[in-house]
Amino acid sequence: MKAVVMAGGEGTRLRPMTANQPKPLLPVINRPIMEHVLRLLRRHGFTETVVTVQFLAALVRNYFGDGDELGMSLYYATEDTPLGTAGSVKNAADKLRDEPFLVISGDALTDMDLTDMIRFHRENGALVTIGLKRVPNPLEFGIVIVDDRGRVERFLEKPTWGQVFSDTVNTGVYVMEPEVLDEIAAGGVVDWSADVFPRLLARGAPLYGYVADGYWEDVGTHESYLRAQADVLSGRVRVDIDAFEVSPGVWVAEGASVDADAVLKGPLYVGDYAKVEAGAELREFTVLGSNVVVREGAFLHRAVVHDNVYVGPSAHLRGCVVGKNTDLMTGVRIEEGAVVGDECIIEAEAYVSSGVKVYPFKTVEAGAVVNTSVIWEPRGQRSLFGPRGVSGLVNVEITPELCVRLASAYATTLRKGASVITSRDSSRAARALKRAVISALTASAINVLDLEAAPLPVSRFHTARENAVGGIALRTTPGDPQSVDIVFMDEHGADLSQGAQRKLERVFSRQEFRRAFPGEIAELSFPARAIEDYTYELLRCVDVTGVRDADLKVVVDCAGGTSSLVLPSLLGRVGVEVLTVNNRLDDASPTETLAERRRALQRLSELVGSARAAFGVRFDPVGERIALVDETGQLISEERALLVVLDLVAAERRGGRVALPVTTTRVAEQVCRFHGVQVEWTSTALDALTTAARAEGMVFAADGRGGFVVPEFGPTVDGLAVFLRLLGLVARTRLSLSQIDARIPQARLLRRTVPTPWAAKGVVMRSVIEAAELYRIDTTDGVRVVAQDGSWALVLPDPAEAVTHLWAEAGDVDSAQSLIEHWARVVEGAAAT
Repeated sequence: MKAVVMAGGEGTRLRPMTANQPKPLLPVINRPIMEHVLRLLRRHGFTETVVTVQFLAALVRNYFGDGDELGMSLYYATEDTPLGTAGSVKNAADKLRDEPFLVISGDALTDMDLTDMIRFHRENGALVTIGLKRVPNPLEFGIVIVDDRGRVERFLEKPTWGQVFSDTVNTGVYVMEPEVLDEIAAGGVVDWSADVFPRLLARGAPLYGYVADGYWEDVGTHESYLRAQADVLSGRVRVDIDAFEVSPGVWVAEGASVDADAVLKGPLYVGDYAKVEAGAELREFTVLGSNVVVREGAFLHRAVVHDNVYVGPSAHLRGCVVGKNTDLMTGVRIEEGAVVGDECIIEAEAYVSSGVKVYPFKTVEAGAVVNTSVIWEPRGQRSLFGPRGVSGLVNVEITPELCVRLASAYATTLRKGASVITSRDSSRAARALKRAVISALTASAINVLDLEAAPLPVSRFHTARENAVGGIALRTTPGDPQSVDIVFMDEHGADLSQGAQRKLERVFSRQEFRRAFPGEIAELSFPARAIEDYTYELLRCVDVTGVRDADLKVVVDCAGGTSSLVLPSLLGRVGVEVLTVNNRLDDASPTETLAERRRALQRLSELVGSARAAFGVRFDPVGERIALVDETGQLISEERALLVVLDLVAAERRGGRVALPVTTTRVAEQVCRFHGVQVEWTSTALDALTTAARAEGMVFAADGRGGFVVPEFGPTVDGLAVFLRLLGLVARTRLSLSQIDARIPQARLLRRTVPTPWAAKGVVMRSVIEAAELYRIDTTDGVRVVAQDGSWALVLPDPAEAVTHLWAEAGDVDSAQSLIEHWARVVEGAAAT
């Protein structure tokens, strides 16, 4: 006997889960519903099956193929337009004429005894046998009344409570004789229950009802979809679960990684190659698909999560469904009955309320509270670029595929045959992703000069000096070992300007990538003396006179980063006694947490004090930024470090200009004024600082976050160059860092961050301008409000996150505190309107 599986329904009540996939492919315990149906057929001896398809038919055919993997032979009958339940079977009539056949829905979960139903059909000489099931609420189904022998007496499709005369409903499972096909008009919309069966019953044809004892669930609503998952886990339905039962009710599939410190309270299912980190909690009836990642502190209860989903730290999911390839970032909450479609991004701290439907390819911004369904709005990706380039979680937000598209977009903005520098830090992730970048560049007719693992300043140096038109460097995100930054550089080695970023984003969003003809595929080469050339030029440009005579001793911490590739050759030529620590490449720990950094700085302080060194310096893992410790072993804060180095440079130069971002304390103005140096204020964008540093007469620039520019060497932030310059300055001034720090006035600069929805940022800045009408206003970056006594506050919306930053400085801490609280109230009030 052959079987017919009806798999053409759209499943409109299950949207957005069925917005871009047919209902029979919805997974139940990580297998499509239809696969469970086919496995049931195979258990009862069916080997030849006809599948009727219509909505997204190609997806069904691509998934199941010819059925060989299931030990079956599948044939497909495709409807150009919907033909109804009976019309779809009529469409496959040429394969069903020879013998009785069984019809079953491809989107209902059941373990009904099909063999016994066929026996019942044959014993009663039935023309049609209808599979029946007793249910507590028959309103959504067709009611069927049978007599004592099982013969059908009456039908009623989807009755009201006043019409309910039985709890026995039609399951959509039928055994039929082939002559039934003659009752169906070809080419029209015909249904079994509404058209064919009533006509046969009126004619007195032998229609029988088989009341099944097994499980049956019509997976037609979100509630029934969740219920089906729970019923499988509870053992109420017999299906094949492709996993190991590691403890009662806890199923873990092959290749899954579940940390011993994760909390699992079954019944639940963890799909193949899923990863559950320590501190995560999975509660009853949770289902994880393949390759799902659940980070520390996440909580899931009765949540169904489809394949390739990322669940961020401290996310909270309860009674919801999350579609495949979706990213749920830190602190996301999704409540009962909510459904998030495929390939969505729910940003940090967003809240999706009960019953909300988020359709595929949508972005919910950070901190948003979603109370209504998100259906027609476009994907709300604001900008590729953040403060550190293009950043994101490795293999979640930053994938090899994304790297290929980004590099292709970048190459498309450049001329064919141009050269680009590439480099990376010591991490394995950056190494893997850089290969994708190189492939895309060369395939787009861009020559690549690959420095392999190199400090970021070395990459910037060679980008500016190798006749390159730009560069791409990949590095681990500071403080987050699971994320990576992709830094795009212009021909000067500086970060791309905002205009160049927008141009790249336009090409990326349109995906209008240029591809080279076969004869234009570009070359990949590896410069032989990249480190030596950088070191030579650095020593030629930076004044280190007096260092050999000063008998200096310094402690240097390379942090296991790429600066360890440069320092041995550099320090050997300077003539200074150096104690180095962590002077090696560490690919296992390419960055550090805040706690690890504090411990490392404490260790550096101890070494400086015990070695009686002039000072200590710690590089970041890519050699771009530094932290300073004075000769007493005291850590100098980033704000004070800027002032100390500024004082040293200004005291020696006695003229010229320095570039500083508007967020810098105005104590810097006092230092410059004392030494006859002028200050040029810039925006906080890194490209603005480097642009200013290229100007004539510039002697110093810094960003206040450990980044310093040595203009005589290059216009970009360079930790190695400022370290060398600092050696010369300390040697010639004959003053210690603590003495210099002591002579600089103390700053009273406070900072605060206020959550601000993206949609409210414009209103916030307008409100700030209106509230500041009696003050002097500076709009170099954001809005800086200056009072007559010199105190000031700066309000600056973040370009990458749903927050607004505030700074305030006054003559004393209390006044600064009062000032920042005042403007915080202005921002909060505007954001709430």
